[in-house]
Amino acid sequence: MTDERMAFRELLQKTDDSGFLRNVAQMSLQRLMEFEVDNLCGAGRHERSEDRVNQRNGYRDRTFETRLGTMDLRIPKLRQGSYFPAFLEPRKTVERALVAVIQEAWIQGVSTRKVDDLVQAMGMTGISKSQVSELCREIDVRVGEFLNRRIEGEWPYLWLDATYLKVREGGRIVSIAAIIALGVNADGRREILGLGLGPSEAATFWLGFLRGLQQRGLSGVKLVISDAHEGLKAAIAQVFQATWQRCRVHFMRNCLAHVAKGQHSVVAAAIRTVFAQEDRKAAGEAWRHVADQLRPRFAKLAALMDEAEYDVLAFMDFPAAHRAKLHSTNPLERLNKEVKRRATVVGIFPNEASITRLVGAILLEQNDEWQLQHRYMTLETMTGLASDDPLGKPQQLAVKAA
Repeated sequence: MTDERMAFRELLQKTDDSGFLRNVAQMSLQRLMEFEVDNLCGAGRHERSEDRVNQRNGYRDRTFETRLGTMDLRIPKLRQGSYFPAFLEPRKTVERALVAVIQEAWIQGVSTRKVDDLVQAMGMTGISKSQVSELCREIDVRVGEFLNRRIEGEWPYLWLDATYLKVREGGRIVSIAAIIALGVNADGRREILGLGLGPSEAATFWLGFLRGLQQRGLSGVKLVISDAHEGLKAAIAQVFQATWQRCRVHFMRNCLAHVAKGQHSVVAAAIRTVFAQEDRKAAGEAWRHVADQLRPRFAKLAALMDEAEYDVLAFMDFPAAHRAKLHSTNPLERLNKEVKRRATVVGIFPNEASITRLVGAILLEQNDEWQLQHRYMTLETMTGLASDDPLGKPQQLAVKAA
């Protein structure tokens, strides 16, 4: 208690009137987090106790926007599990971004009846344009800083996937791709590295997006996982000296398109036996064996397998501990579903800026949550990627331009 009184006295002496309340609130919230973590651990920070069930593991900096101003908080981290204070409301930015998009569409007179009903149900009748502009401006600054931040260090793995949204453009409703880039760095931690909007099949769009990531500092990429967009494949080849992994899930769908529905389960089971092999050599042999078995009845499927072998099995050249997360774009699927869920509420976006605002806010909040969790890949298994060849073998295939 004496220490707290001394800290409060120092605060009175060093702080002017304008910042006093903010600093008092900041100190109070910091103490609240310390008490909560002490309770979770079963003991104080430096206390030795038989009741202790967990240990602290440093802090993570986080800003907190309030009516008193910006507060710089230090969120305690735990060795086991995670801690996030309830008062920070991790999804608050996303909700405000969604409200801003709905308000903007409503004011511009381009919303559907469903969106208009939702606006009224949320009590936003009579919102002025100046209020909407202020809300949008605040969110845009935070999202812009996040999406344009400098990318530090090396990022061996990069996932790219797109979801499609509808937007008004020149009096028409068009569909555009919102591509999300997710990376894992040399420490095994995952982060969202970027967001791009543009036509899905335009090679110039993909090329510009990847070069933008590179200009912001993205380096050390060894494997890029994506779907088989021709424009994207060509862009990857031009920007990164990396291996390309064709998404296994999307490839399986392409395969089954050449098979009668009644044969789907049998054919899928046969192809999956390839992925159960222990190494790349055994997987290649199994792949060609399955293709030859299917060739008499499904010639087009067999030809597809002949063409895609190295692209679909590229992940087998990387550490076994990572393979379950490298063979497809599944690490981005859950994130894309959340984007779709939020976008469905809006329906048709009034402009591309509103897409960046909402989707960027979702990515920002998800990225913050990931930083509170354990590493996506363990530090021990990432050590082998420091060299040019993760397994001490030559790469099977480099990405070729389409």
